Amino acid sequence: MEKISYKIEVFEGPMDLLLHLISKHKLNIMDIPIFELVEQYTDYVRSMRESNMEVSSEFLDMAARLVHIKTVSLLPVHEEADILKSELAGELLEYRDCQIMAGKLLSMANGFDLIPRAPQPFERDYSYSCLHEPDEIFNAYKSAVGKGQRKLPPPAESFTGIVSRKIISVTLKIKLILKKMVKGRAQNIGSLYQEAKTRSDLVATFLAVLELVKTKRITLKGKGDEMCIELSYRDRSFEGK
Repeated sequence: MEKISYKIEVFEGPMDLLLHLISKHKLNIMDIPIFELVEQYTDYVRSMRESNMEVSSEFLDMAARLVHIKTVSLLPVHEEADILKSELAGELLEYRDCQIMAGKLLSMANGFDLIPRAPQPFERDYSYSCLHEPDEIFNAYKSAVGKGQRKLPPPAESFTGIVSRKIISVTLKIKLILKKMVKGRAQNIGSLYQEAKTRSDLVATFLAVLELVKTKRITLKGKGDEMCIELSYRDRSFEGK
């Protein structure tokens, strides 16, 4: 590409300038020679500054974008550069199509005589005949306030699972098992789980049995449904309680 000598033209935006450069030098939008395009673009932006023209942030953002694409194109593996060039090409094609359609609409509008008229009054009907349930109105209000609804307190139902749940500790379950065992004979292990009323109670019972077996305070005998537990020795601290 030969050096461009600018009679500083005014472009609507960076896309307009890029299309001008591509059209002037008959480049392929889908295969943009990014190195030449960066040089021509930055030359134009520099000329704008030298002519004391106001350079909008859009032109500077595009300059930074083109320099970034040029930089990643220098890497040994430049897949990212190909993706960025493809994205830019797609945006340029879309912008060009919009320009073409705008030109067609303008030419069509030029064939019509527009006769303005004064605003015409019209009657407004302020009545509203629909009926809504209170919950529906409340939900609509929460949707309308957007982020503000985060400040609303959660419903009471949100806390029922926390407040009403009884927590069973493994230590307490160990004491209950030992208290039952000091009274005498071997006990079927299944009966311990049958007494559990909740899932947490079942888990606590299972962990308590494991801990008692680990510390050799009880022994397991039998298999399957016939498995029983017996005290390895009597813990006097539970007798009579």
